[in-house]
Amino acid sequence: MQNKFAPSQILLHWLTFFLVVIAYCTMEFRGLATRGSWQGFTMIIGHFSAGSCVLVLMLSRVLLRFRHQSPAIVPKPEGWQTGLAHLMHLGLYLFFIALPILGILSRFYLGRTWWLFGIPMPVSAAPDPDFADILTGLHKTLAPYGYWLVGIHAVAALTHHYLMKDNTLLRMMPSRRSR
Repeated sequence: MQNKFAPSQILLHWLTFFLVVIAYCTMEFRGLATRGSWQGFTMIIGHFSAGSCVLVLMLSRVLLRFRHQSPAIVPKPEGWQTGLAHLMHLGLYLFFIALPILGILSRFYLGRTWWLFGIPMPVSAAPDPDFADILTGLHKTLAPYGYWLVGIHAVAALTHHYLMKDNTLLRMMPSRRSR
């Protein structure tokens, strides 16, 4: 068994991270743009587009997890640590699949034009603004928990690398090119 995840898994992991950063930054900094301006429009389109891409990448990552076996952690961690790691990954996957779905459905049921990458997306023929508001509320309520999930995930990886001195973090790092 090799000691790293498949290159496709590593690529999708870091692309997902990058797009999550974009999705969160576009919402955190949207107040810097004047409402109704092209900058505000760009922030909204950027948020919707990055979030939708996160959904696609997360679903792709689920498929790759079935295709590729995870490399072993050396030295092998305690069973409770492995259990917590699996629980954390399940939480990350569910969260970053559910959050974009809530966002997309809220836009769909709102019945107003919305865009991905500047392309208008379909809306419901029978809009339900009340349901859209519920979905938007759930999306906005859950979104801040993403900071915690990503933060705990990063701290755990760094703890494994620097304190436990195992290969957990290195398994997901891109390979260095030979010179």
